Amino acid sequence: MKEVDEAQRDMRDGYFSGAAGILASSLAWAAAAAATIFVSAETAVWVLFAGGMLIHPASIVICKVLGARGNHAKENPLAPLAIATTFWLIFSLPIVYVVSLQRMEWFFPAMLLVIGGRYLTFALLYGMRIFWALGLALAGAGFALGYIAAQPAIAVVAGAGIELVFAVVVLMLHGAWKKTAVAVT
Repeated sequence: MKEVDEAQRDMRDGYFSGAAGILASSLAWAAAAAATIFVSAETAVWVLFAGGMLIHPASIVICKVLGARGNHAKENPLAPLAIATTFWLIFSLPIVYVVSLQRMEWFFPAMLLVIGGRYLTFALLYGMRIFWALGLALAGAGFALGYIAAQPAIAVVAGAGIELVFAVVVLMLHGAWKKTAVAVT
């Protein structure tokens, strides 16, 4: 499995172990939280959609600020998986939106479930089990908040908070990984 290990190392090195993307996603959730609190939940839906479209470009900027490349090798065999999970997320959005037309309180919990599911694949992309914890934390929060029909503000704050905590954890894990990688070479 040397090829998989090398592909994961390339992804980790290129994207700061995914921490930049988690941080960018947390910022999108935070913007939606502000919109929910100060404008309306309906506006926050569109803020989260717009913020979601900016996650990848924002994460590239964050990567470069942190000293990572912000890309992967063209020949990386895991690249198609990253693209496939992006399409899966996009294809899930109409379903989540229709759910919100039935009951607005379910939109953000449904998004937490969808995004949580996507993060589970990142465990393979980056070779880091922490993505299982992140995915399950988001999905668990989504299920629980949807079950109790929590107010939208609670769900968006939960999304922003969970992702911010994991962004910090993954940043620290990446730093420790880089020190280990440098010590080995």
